Amino acid sequence: MEDCIFCKIIKKEIPADIVYEDEEIIAFKDIQPAAPIHILVIPKKHIPSLAYLQNEDEALIGKIYTVINEVAKGQGVKEKGYRVIVNCGEDGGQEVGHLHFHLLAGKKLGEKIV
Repeated sequence: MEDCIFCKIIKKEIPADIVYEDEEIIAFKDIQPAAPIHILVIPKKHIPSLAYLQNEDEALIGKIYTVINEVAKGQGVKEKGYRVIVNCGEDGGQEVGHLHFHLLAGKKLGEKIV
């Protein structure tokens, strides 16, 4: 997607503070953090949101969660705890039309959501 900000980060057209990258996934610090540690973990494949996942994406999504755990370990929060949030669609609070996972940590994160 030519106008997708996350696709531009993947292509290195826009700078980002990258904390993890492989051939399928990239993770970088959010420029407007909602917690002391706020990392966005995204697939390099352009998927607009959770609503657009296909059966062929199952392995990729599983790998994303493994990467989130690795990133949490690298940030020193794996043992203490962290929150993962995925917003889906406009009503779900999704601001960028590229599937992304928010890893939030570095402080006690308030009340339980569920």
